[in-house]
Amino acid sequence: MRLITYDDGRVGRVAGDEVVQLDVPDMRTYFELGGRVRETGDSAPLAAVTLRAPLAPRKFFHTAGNFREHHEESKNVNWSHPVLPWIVFFQNVDAIIGPDDPIVYPEPLTNELDYELELAVVIGKAGKFFSPAEAQDYIAGYLIFNDITARDIQREEMKSGVFCLSKSIDTFCPIGPWIVTPDEVGDPADLNMRLRVNGELRQESHTGRMSVTVAEIISHYSPMGYAPGDIISTGTVSGVAGFSDDPFANYLKPGDIVEAEIEKVGVLRNPIVSWAEGHPDLTPADDRS
Repeated sequence: MRLITYDDGRVGRVAGDEVVQLDVPDMRTYFELGGRVRETGDSAPLAAVTLRAPLAPRKFFHTAGNFREHHEESKNVNWSHPVLPWIVFFQNVDAIIGPDDPIVYPEPLTNELDYELELAVVIGKAGKFFSPAEAQDYIAGYLIFNDITARDIQREEMKSGVFCLSKSIDTFCPIGPWIVTPDEVGDPADLNMRLRVNGELRQESHTGRMSVTVAEIISHYSPMGYAPGDIISTGTVSGVAGFSDDPFANYLKPGDIVEAEIEKVGVLRNPIVSWAEGHPDLTPADDRS
């Protein structure tokens, strides 16, 4: 089943080419109720609705380093820290945007806007301190996460060994296009992954290349406690602009279209727009001075 948030915040399930509205105020409540909600009786053509970010989680567990290939490519630029498993921080949930929403390029803050394709997991019930064998019971669905990153800000942050601002600026957290339930996805370790910029393939990999499993990731961070509707990301693959042979030829810029695709989950598409276009009434501070 594909679950969506659409139009003015309605929640629905996709049935073929139709959207069937569910009688629940928002997607997080849907998971808090264990999916036990009624249909309203209203429906609409899928092509006629506007998809929104499918979920506003209580917590977004942002993990990294789970694909060894991403660490290996970091050596191309002598990255200051190894990109190893068990990196985690909390994402700024206010930075979440949905499919076709613009990613706003904050030009005075960064010259190095990058993309990172990731599979993300939606937690379906509350829990803590559980094993990898038990983790499957907590997975309610999967979605795509494009981890937008300001590499120049990240390099400065990592001098202290931590980073957050570089990945949490407004609009830097596109997710979607919907939540796909585990029965439709099957084995999360058997999914092809691709990211394109203006139709050009930039990232291509497979979830089977993770150095740890999705279940291990979910279990490892369970001591922090999960609530229904929480999201946990699983890290990006090789092919990011910042670790390429010619980063400035590959960094995102206004006018670009990014398409993040994961097999059986969908395609998350977002345009890049300038600060002036995205925030015509605001003037950002220049944090690079």
